[in-house]
Amino acid sequence: MQPPACRVRRLASPALLALLACSAAFASMSEDVKKEVKDLKKSGISRKNGIGLKEIVFVIQSQSYSFHAKKAEQLKKIILKEAANLTQELPTVLLLHELAKQEGAWTILPLLPHFSGTYSRNSSWIFFCEEETRIEIPKLLETLRRYDPSKEWFLGKALHDEESSVIHHYAFSENPTVFKYPDFAAGWALSIPLVNKLNKRLKSEPLKSDFTIDLQHEIALYIWDKGGGPPLTPVPEFCTDRVDSHCATQFRSFLPLCGQPVKKEDIFVAVKTCKQFHGERIPIIKLTWEGQASLIEYYSDYAESSIPTVDLGIPNTERGHCGKTFAILERFLNHNRNKIPWLLIVDDDTLISISRLRHLLSCYDSSKPIVLGERYGYGLGTDGYSYVTGGGGMVFSREAVRRLLASKCRCHSIDSPDDMVLGMCFSGLGIPMIHSPLFHQVRPWVLFLPQGEGGISLPFKG
Repeated sequence: MQPPACRVRRLASPALLALLACSAAFASMSEDVKKEVKDLKKSGISRKNGIGLKEIVFVIQSQSYSFHAKKAEQLKKIILKEAANLTQELPTVLLLHELAKQEGAWTILPLLPHFSGTYSRNSSWIFFCEEETRIEIPKLLETLRRYDPSKEWFLGKALHDEESSVIHHYAFSENPTVFKYPDFAAGWALSIPLVNKLNKRLKSEPLKSDFTIDLQHEIALYIWDKGGGPPLTPVPEFCTDRVDSHCATQFRSFLPLCGQPVKKEDIFVAVKTCKQFHGERIPIIKLTWEGQASLIEYYSDYAESSIPTVDLGIPNTERGHCGKTFAILERFLNHNRNKIPWLLIVDDDTLISISRLRHLLSCYDSSKPIVLGERYGYGLGTDGYSYVTGGGGMVFSREAVRRLLASKCRCHSIDSPDDMVLGMCFSGLGIPMIHSPLFHQVRPWVLFLPQGEGGISLPFKG
């Protein structure tokens, strides 16, 4: 007698066989689905996360100067208009410079108590973006719905260092690629539980009084908290350079043009140098960008007619150069008969694109006090100040120089750090530092690109 299983197989009709096959396939598929759901739950990602736009707080990392504030307002209108096409419940859109008048608001961490206290009950996400970030609202909503908002999430486009960097204090020097930090231009997001956790930490551990140099990296370090907090989760839909149908955000780092470029005769270029580097660095400037400048002088501790250089009567110092910088400011304001509206002070180891600078300055009013460059911060958690770092070049309007020198704020010594003293002085005058990502104290990952893209300054030494 044959076993029962053999009997069933022999007696089954084609239809029954098909049914049995389908049942087996369904059982197998069910197991796959169960495994997928289990994996999703384990990772904290929900396939049916029904958050709406009203649960997203958009924060545009804006600046107070009119040109930047206007661009941020335009982005806010675009976000709200796109949202209105999808839902009647509009999201909250905030401009960073309007949230607080404190000096360190641009570093974001001091504002976490406000975000936690104001939005933790009715919101799921704080989404940050820059003035030039463009957002596909439906795609962003779809992307954020993949992540369980009840968990701690730090989302963004991941960047990493290929080699240890001085501006990152040589963090992870043995293997810099292991640490990921967000590209602000692509947008980045914090879940409310993470915001609340960070706020609680701030109450027990006030921010240290140290330097803010690369905010993207420093925020990621603070959130990671030596492994006590979440690392950055890379989100492929947050885009900058590559833009296609899957992208929820994009960024076009074009050089702004707000009218005719500033005339090159309206920019006075002051190069800080010393006798030691006359033969090593000055020839590089003369072979590269000097020809773009209409008015340029080299300020040194030694007068050399072949260059020529101007001896300001200030001894050379190993660091700081505050005495030299203030002497340049005095000379620009009091010995310049043509009342040139703009002053660029640059180190002798920096490459400058004067043509791009002329485009950029068309967006600023030289009759206003303008200080422009790559913005850093000192002690911003404890009533510190912002400053424009000298290594990437510092741009001043004549009005800014006039107000500074009228204030009698000066160096403590000739070797004080000039950029930091200037930041302290301008902060006391209520003149904000205007940040531009086109100025670079250290070499950026994208150098000078054609058709106006890329930066204005970068170092050539090292």
